[in-house]
Amino acid sequence: MKYVEFDTTRPMQLLLLGRAAIDFNPAWNDKVKEDFKPLNKVHNFEMYLGGSPANIAVGTSRHGLKTGFIGKVSDDQFGTFIIDYFNHEGIDTSHVTRARHGEKLGLTFTEMLSEKDSSILMYRNMAADLSLEPADIDEEYIASSQALLVSGTALCQSPSREAALKAILFARKNNTKIIFDIDYREYNWKNKNEIALYYSLAAKDADIIMGSREEFDLMEALIQPHSDDETSAQYWFKQNAKICVIKHGMQGSTAYTCDGQKFSIKPFPVHARKGFGGGDGYGSGFIYGLFQGWEVIDCLEFGSAEASMMVRSNNCSDDLPDTETVRKFIEEEKKQYGEMIARIGE
Repeated sequence: MKYVEFDTTRPMQLLLLGRAAIDFNPAWNDKVKEDFKPLNKVHNFEMYLGGSPANIAVGTSRHGLKTGFIGKVSDDQFGTFIIDYFNHEGIDTSHVTRARHGEKLGLTFTEMLSEKDSSILMYRNMAADLSLEPADIDEEYIASSQALLVSGTALCQSPSREAALKAILFARKNNTKIIFDIDYREYNWKNKNEIALYYSLAAKDADIIMGSREEFDLMEALIQPHSDDETSAQYWFKQNAKICVIKHGMQGSTAYTCDGQKFSIKPFPVHARKGFGGGDGYGSGFIYGLFQGWEVIDCLEFGSAEASMMVRSNNCSDDLPDTETVRKFIEEEKKQYGEMIARIGE
């Protein structure tokens, strides 16, 4: 069953709004391999595109979706890196603009202590992506797209939060489907009241909401604190949502649908390189499946497979796979572990 109908007459399929950043990860290539160690012991880093919405833009573009990005980057070489990367991937950058007051891209240095124990050191002072302004939001551009994905991190600070809410307003006005990826990052938020307020404002208009249990708890703190997954889903269905995806890390995730069904998935087994980055692959694969009109469980399986592929990679962007590569991965995993290796309750 299709829970979200996309207007296929529109030239763009997906626009993403939010942060594009730079990731510096400990080197892991044919020439240099930094073993698991504290960040202060690492000498060699590799530079990659970072930021969840930016990575999902790359992932969906590699699956063939006509994708564009709405964001602000620094007016320097790192900003040029982002724009060039997007252009190389076929992502429309007509609404990626340069910061005007010296704001810089967020820089993320990754610490990998083990395949499951990772952390980041983030530099986000005067972040370029958070200088996105309401004036940067073009109604005609949003109306030209079948869907808009808004990252919750864009709501953490003005003027970016007003720009994001304006984009959601235009999307709702023009029947552009709204995907709200809660995407909580602690940095830049002032307090939990702000988190709950702006997340709930964005989510009330969303057709699809994606986040972890922790993220749903933060979003619902002023509405219905200490909810369970079923209660959360039912609340947002009474607003505008058609699908709520709630993640529980290694325990898997469940998609709740507005007709009272639920579909659950767990990660595909892999030998991990890092404990992060899976969410970007998950989002890319799941959203691609929705655009193909697949059943929800098939969208979840494809997203879960792509997530597992990304946690075994040393980056969150360069190694995002194309469609055929994900299909081959699923086929190989099922040959090794059985048809039901990821699906739950079928």
